[in-house]
This record gives sequence, structure tokens and C-alpha cells, in this order.
Amino acid sequence: MAPTSFHQNSSTVCVMDASGLLGSGLVERLLQRGYTVHAAVQNPGDHLISLNGLSCDKKKLKMFHSDPLDYHSIIDALRGCSGLFYTFEPPPDQLVYDEVMAEVEVRAAHNVLEACAQTDTIDKVVFTSSTTAVIWRDDRNSSSSSADLDEKHWSDTNICRKFKLWHALSKTLAEKTAWALAMDRGVNMMCINAGMVVGPDLSMTNPYLKGAAEMYDDGVFVTVDLDFLIDAHICVFEDVSAYGRYLCFNHVINRTQDAIKLAQILTPVSTHHQSYEEETRMIQQRISNEKLNKLMVDFKSRPHQE
Repeated sequence: MAPTSFHQNSSTVCVMDASGLLGSGLVERLLQRGYTVHAAVQNPGDHLISLNGLSCDKKKLKMFHSDPLDYHSIIDALRGCSGLFYTFEPPPDQLVYDEVMAEVEVRAAHNVLEACAQTDTIDKVVFTSSTTAVIWRDDRNSSSSSADLDEKHWSDTNICRKFKLWHALSKTLAEKTAWALAMDRGVNMMCINAGMVVGPDLSMTNPYLKGAAEMYDDGVFVTVDLDFLIDAHICVFEDVSAYGRYLCFNHVINRTQDAIKLAQILTPVSTHHQSYEEETRMIQQRISNEKLNKLMVDFKSRPHQE
């Protein structure tokens, strides 16, 4: 369960936005671990279906309508909670990642962190970002960039704008906004920088895929299974030694057969051919998840026994 150093109401946490795959997965896993969960969704009427199949005790589940662009609705959802798991979900009327989306995601991050700063019971925030906020750098093809990318690296926003990498731009600016506010206001925040999530909704329209060929060539194209990503969030929340950013992935696409397997998932009706030479090609991995792996060594994902 949550550490004893937390608030007396430490068993109550908020998940925002709880409507997506990660959010609803977190709600279910947290309920199984004995938490009371405030599930905040932008449009309860449309998104409750994603929570209806939860295989857990729903008596500890409370639903909130919370728009990340509406500060007061965030405050309502956070009331009485010791922690927040925050992941941005695009507004229902704006599903395409573009430069405007970056502005929306930054405003949402600012509102959420400000609301946390104003909520006395909040002890910890786990903020979901992306590896795209790390990997897009001006020196990616330079001989001086031989060291693995890790949590200290940031994507270059000028590069993101130049090549219209809107997902990377949004995640970079939103995360930097969150960190700036957290440090200024004394909010205890950790960040999960996730690889591309492999789940049932993965398709060619996923904005993470912009620049996939370059990510592959650079050895930084990484993915994460949904269950592992959920475990990582909970581990970071529950472990009192957790701090800062955590690159989160459990698979590196650096072999031709990996790329072809992903292509078959994204475009199942297409035929993908490869030669023996292509099949045995391997690109050196240039991104490290060592920090998270060390933290999760002793983490148990099974529900706590009371």
C-alpha cells in the first residue's frame, strides 16, 4: 500500500484522465490494491463504458467530470486525495496532434499542477509524459552523441517544430511546464516517460509514429506493454525513494524482424518481405531504462493482502 509517510488519507488517489487505456487500467489496478479511486474523465456519458468491465470492487470508485482546461473541476476531483496519476487525453473535439494541441496540453499541465499545489492533501503526483520528450535532438547524427539517451536528456523544441513532430513538441513543452510549476510550488512530482504503448487501439494514426524511421535508425524506437506501464506508475507512486523522470519501455525495435512485426500489427492486410541479410540486421540501442528497472526490481504487481 502507499507508504506510511503519506497523509492519513493516503489510500485515496485520483486518476486523470481515466477514460483512456492507461487511465482505466490504472483505476482497475489501484482498486485491486485497495485504494479508493477518484476517476476523473472529461465526458462521463461517453467514457463510462471503458470502466464498466472492471474486475474489482467498485464501491471504492468515485466518478468525476473533470476537464483539464477547467481548473475548478480539477480541484473537485483532487479533494481528499493524497496522490494524482495524470495522463493527458486529447479533448473529444480535437483528436489530431498539431501545433494547437501543444498549446492545449501545456495549458492542461499548468492547470493540473496548479490545482495540486492548491490541494493540501496531495503528497505525490505521477505525471505521464513520453520518450518523444527525450529523443529528438539536434545532435542525433553527431559522432559526439554516442552516449545512451537517458532521463537527463530533452527533445529540442526547435527540431520538433522544424520537422512538425507535434507529439514530441506537446509532450516536451507540457512536461517542462509541469516541472517548472512543481519546483516553484513545491509539488512532489515524478514523471514516467513512456515508449509507444502497445495496446488494442494501436494504429497508423498514433501520433508517436511520426519520425518512426528516424527513431529506428537511431536505435531509440521503443515500445511498452500496457501492463508494464501501469506497474511502473504504481511502483513510482508507492516507492518513497522514487524521484525525477523515468524512461519506461520494455522493448526496443532495433531489428528488421521487430519492425516487420510492428508493421504487421499496424497494417495487417499488407505483405511484408525481407531478405536474410535484413532479418539479421541489428541497430545498436541508444536509449536506457536502467533507472526504472532498478526501482522495479522488487515491485510486486499483485494486489496487496490486507
